[in-house]
Amino acid sequence: MKSSPAVSLFGAKAADSAIRRWLSPLLFLAVVALSISLLYRAATPAVSFPPMTTVRVELSPPVAVWRPVGAAEASDPISSSSLPPVRRPVDAAVASDPEPISSAPSVQNMPESQDVRLERVLKAAATEDNTVILTSLNAFWSSPGSVLDLFLESFRIGNGTSELLSYLVIVAVDDKAYERCLAVHPHCFHLKTEGVDYSGEKVFNTPEYLDMMWARLDFLRLILEKGYNFIFSDVDVMWFRNPLLYFYPDGDFQTSCDNFLGDPTNLKNWPNNGFNYVKSNNRSIEFYKYWYSSRARFPGVHEQNVLNIIKFDQHIQQIGVRIRFLSTERFGGFCEPSRDLNKVCTMHANCCVGLRRKIDDLRAMLDDWRKFVSLPPDSRTSSRFSWSVPRSCRYNINPYYNRSKS
Repeated sequence: MKSSPAVSLFGAKAADSAIRRWLSPLLFLAVVALSISLLYRAATPAVSFPPMTTVRVELSPPVAVWRPVGAAEASDPISSSSLPPVRRPVDAAVASDPEPISSAPSVQNMPESQDVRLERVLKAAATEDNTVILTSLNAFWSSPGSVLDLFLESFRIGNGTSELLSYLVIVAVDDKAYERCLAVHPHCFHLKTEGVDYSGEKVFNTPEYLDMMWARLDFLRLILEKGYNFIFSDVDVMWFRNPLLYFYPDGDFQTSCDNFLGDPTNLKNWPNNGFNYVKSNNRSIEFYKYWYSSRARFPGVHEQNVLNIIKFDQHIQQIGVRIRFLSTERFGGFCEPSRDLNKVCTMHANCCVGLRRKIDDLRAMLDDWRKFVSLPPDSRTSSRFSWSVPRSCRYNINPYYNRSKS
């Protein structure tokens, strides 16, 4: 059933009238609410919020953990107490300084290498033609009143030898000998050999003595390779005249003798390696290398006796080194003393075993020289003055040398 148009129209009019009645209050309330909201926002301070950020954890560089070689990797973390402590060198003068101390030493404070020290000492002592005088000793030979003092005294009282001290390098093979050298001489070199103690008495021909002699030989080879000529002198050799005036001009290797046969080129002369003059050249360097390598062929043999064997080797002739033997007239010793004090350059306390005996006879030898030079010049020239030594060593002459001269 359809409604009549009148009813539909009446219902629409009634609804329109109701809406109009409520519209005005609603609009008023909306305007009031909007006004209040605007007033509140204007009176309230603005609060700014920081933008959203991502939190990141910075990882420290990986720490190198010390482990013994071959140790298994641990599955659990290693605590800091298990790590070796870090030690930094601290100078006592700045130990209280709060500033951190660098573990890297400055260049000027870094210790010199042994090779650099050797070069410095050689350069300071060398002559214009790169020649040095060398001697070596340990604590046993260098203590006050021992052989070193007599050695230096001979230079001071010799004829034209005191100025040669400025060319002398003392090679100390242990700490005490080095300290003693620094107290009495300007040119000292500390030759350190790890794991070897050279400080005590090394009795002739014992294994320790042989090791020391062979080490000395190899050291002299190094001097030649650095371009230095040298006069090597045992510390029990007394210097009375300048030997440079009496060396042979054509010799590469010149050595003193226990027994001299009169010809400086005769290989049958019996050499003594306690005093020699060597020129730095390819021939002498190869000669020293061959000499040192020959130790393996003759185990337990003194380096001087090995020289006495290899001097006849064909290889020595191939090297071409010119060997000259020095006359005992000028370069004498207890084995075969120099008879003329007007000609003597050096005298060696060879053919004698025992430090006390050597010292007694060396002192007597210096006394003999003082008495000789105290004579008037004319008396010295015509004098038949001779040595009073050996005395303490007279009955201690090494029988090995006696057999060699028979």
